[in-house]
Amino acid sequence: MRGWLALRKAKVEFAEVRLPLDTPEFYEKIGAYSPTNQVPALIDGEAKVWDSLAICEYANERWGKGDLLPTDMAARGKARAIMAEMHTGFKALRSKMPMNCRAKNRKIDIDEALQKDIDRVCSLWQECRQDAKEDGEWLFGKWSIADAMYAPVALRFNSYNVEITPAAQAYVDTVLADPDVADWISAGKEDPEIVEADEAGVEID
Repeated sequence: MRGWLALRKAKVEFAEVRLPLDTPEFYEKIGAYSPTNQVPALIDGEAKVWDSLAICEYANERWGKGDLLPTDMAARGKARAIMAEMHTGFKALRSKMPMNCRAKNRKIDIDEALQKDIDRVCSLWQECRQDAKEDGEWLFGKWSIADAMYAPVALRFNSYNVEITPAAQAYVDTVLADPDVADWISAGKEDPEIVEADEAGVEID
């Protein structure tokens, strides 16, 4: 989702290749696109870029003219720091709240490690929004790659009915209202493939 959003915001026309996850077809074909045998991957002529954050940065330089990151150096540095934090951290959140945009009205057990990740995300969002509140509704005012990196978390909070702060919920609402995010969710709901590992939580009334 992250690299896909960056390409959308850079207004790039691109073709998607869908491989069904955790299937023989996936492992048979993924090597042609990614040397790590993982997704996502981007092919631009002779250039191959794998890893979601690398794809976002590539899209920013190649097509976004640098506009997908804050222009202010200090803000840009902070954006990259929180992007890296998302990219390398929040292991409990990733493992216990798998990305599943079709899931709705679900609840999961929240242990200490997961609550710590949730609290950190809420604190981070609130701090960024407070600093940029005069410039727009995104983390740094204008949409940036930082928002691409945290969009899947916003969807997780929505899918699993996580109790978060009002400021964090306002940011989740901003993410969900974005037309490109709406397109991603719509496509996900139409996808017939079910990945059992991503079916976490129990449905609530």
